Amino acid sequence: MRKVIQFNKMYIPLVILSVLLIAGGIFGYCTIGINYGIDFKPGLIQEVRIAPSAIFLTYEGNTAVSVDASTAGVAVVVSGIGSDNTTYNFYYGQYPTVAELVSALNTVEGVTAVANVSGSLPSTGMFTASDISNVLSDRPYALYRSYEELATIDDVRVALASLPEADVKESGNGLEKGFQIRIGDDGSDKDISSKNKALINSALTRAFGKDNVVVVKTDFIGATLSASLVRNTAYLVLGTLFLIWVYAAFRFKWDFALGAVIAIIHDALIMVTFVVWTRMEFTSLSIAAILTVVGYSINDTVVVLDRVRENVRLGRSKIFKEILNISQSECLTRTLITTITTLLAIISLYIFTTGQMKDFALLLIVGMISGVYSTIFIASAFIALCRRNWKPSDEKQKTPAVAAY
Repeated sequence: MRKVIQFNKMYIPLVILSVLLIAGGIFGYCTIGINYGIDFKPGLIQEVRIAPSAIFLTYEGNTAVSVDASTAGVAVVVSGIGSDNTTYNFYYGQYPTVAELVSALNTVEGVTAVANVSGSLPSTGMFTASDISNVLSDRPYALYRSYEELATIDDVRVALASLPEADVKESGNGLEKGFQIRIGDDGSDKDISSKNKALINSALTRAFGKDNVVVVKTDFIGATLSASLVRNTAYLVLGTLFLIWVYAAFRFKWDFALGAVIAIIHDALIMVTFVVWTRMEFTSLSIAAILTVVGYSINDTVVVLDRVRENVRLGRSKIFKEILNISQSECLTRTLITTITTLLAIISLYIFTTGQMKDFALLLIVGMISGVYSTIFIASAFIALCRRNWKPSDEKQKTPAVAAY
């Protein structure tokens, strides 16, 4: 017979520990708040890179010619009246050096490409500025490429020292490094977005030169939309919890259902506490992580509750805490194996990714560990409290349930 672990002996101390952790999270939320990402925080966010121009392109002709750069290569699109709407793809693998890429670009009728760096340098990793039209004209259009680090995050922060409200973070690694700059908006000025963009550009060009500052991406969320997103997110989470409670109440008794919901609320609050104290950026991916853990945790809890219900039917013990211990012990191996194998994939995601995806993976790791813990101790402790005076005779005879194991 499998050894029965006396989980009930740890109910009170671990419930107290959870209460203290969650209380600490609430205190942190009230004092330092959550580090909201651009999805929930009104303001301007720009991603810039400090890099020199590698190739200049011009065009003389009667058609429209646009250029785009990706991780695979450079694409030139010829469209409009008098053209065949043709796309020319110049892949880095076929043209590995700047000189070879320039020669290939010059084969497009009307396009003139000139290297601004040594032709022997690698062509890979070209990118363009998002705030400049990519339609070619007689004015030089630049393709950028980092061959050396021109600025560190400290350099960028010093350059933006005249904008004390600006928040700067790194994105990417090595020569792919960029800088994410955020400036908040209190909603008092309808033109604040364009003003802040001008201030950022002016400060960076003074520090690094006009031709070395490349705006890769720009986003702006107004105060009204931001408040709406926060409110709708709260409705989404509360609605999810309510539907889970309805499902669990239909499948089990009210105390089982409420215990399951308390467990997943516990997991969500632990994750929020982690976000508050680590100052991790709270974005839409964080909401996705919380909802993923809610779904994962309720599945684990339902499996255990099914086993509890089956052991009650079989009369495995006359003491309800013992039935909980027996059921948890029988499901422990399954719970651990399932969670560990899932965590292996998530840990790989955490190790080999960067930015928001790395934060997403870390939050999943915290949530899944909390999910196992809450299933064993939080949900069971609540059910044990509700059934502290339980007797086998309290159970009505029902059709035997199928154990989920």
